[in-house]
Amino acid sequence: MKVIGVIPARLAATRLPNKPLLDIAGKPMIQWVWERASQARTLDELYIATPDPEIVEAAHAFGAQAMLTSHAHRSGTDRMAEVARNTDGEIYVNIQGDEPLLNPEAIDRAVQPLLDDPSVMMSSLYCHAQPEDYEAPSVVKVVVDQNSDALYFSRSRIPYPREASDVPVLRHIGLYVFRKSLLLQYAQWEPTPLERTESLEQLRVLEHGYKIRMVYFPQPSIAVDTETDLQRVRTILSSAGSM
Repeated sequence: MKVIGVIPARLAATRLPNKPLLDIAGKPMIQWVWERASQARTLDELYIATPDPEIVEAAHAFGAQAMLTSHAHRSGTDRMAEVARNTDGEIYVNIQGDEPLLNPEAIDRAVQPLLDDPSVMMSSLYCHAQPEDYEAPSVVKVVVDQNSDALYFSRSRIPYPREASDVPVLRHIGLYVFRKSLLLQYAQWEPTPLERTESLEQLRVLEHGYKIRMVYFPQPSIAVDTETDLQRVRTILSSAGSM
């Protein structure tokens, strides 16, 4: 079963312009992500998908496969669907392009349910949230059923502790795995009401009645969204390189 990883990337970022090409310890950020993702055992192919020729040129310079995609896509998942229409994979992995500390084992853990069970159409990851995450809208929370399928994702705290409870608050980790058929169908759907309300694209899948199998992974990666995040990651990778 052919598994293709896709790293969507674009230069037009509001908070951190030109983010994929920003230098981190002598390499562009996107190269760090690609090198980490390349270590995943379950991936047969790996593409960087971008509307920007500058990213394609940089990708080719460090040996990555890159596909120039439309500027019209609303999300990285839509960009990945364009790759799927032009490649022959059966399973596609959406890998965040702003996580240069990505653990490749996270990819393998997320892919495994689709390899093991043909009825699983999509999967993602979660970990235990920290108390400071509970009320933070930038940290997405998820609740799951007895089969570990997602019931709902929210920027609010879920479940709400009306009474004392030992039910943990779970943090969603934004790495997605799709079967090709669902991915192509997803790209045809318009954004749904709950998706628009929470600004969470995975809710589109739940609102159309599909399940998302959630897999535990102990630690989220660091997403580089701000200058502070960038400096933190630069320090970590520079220190690792000097060891």
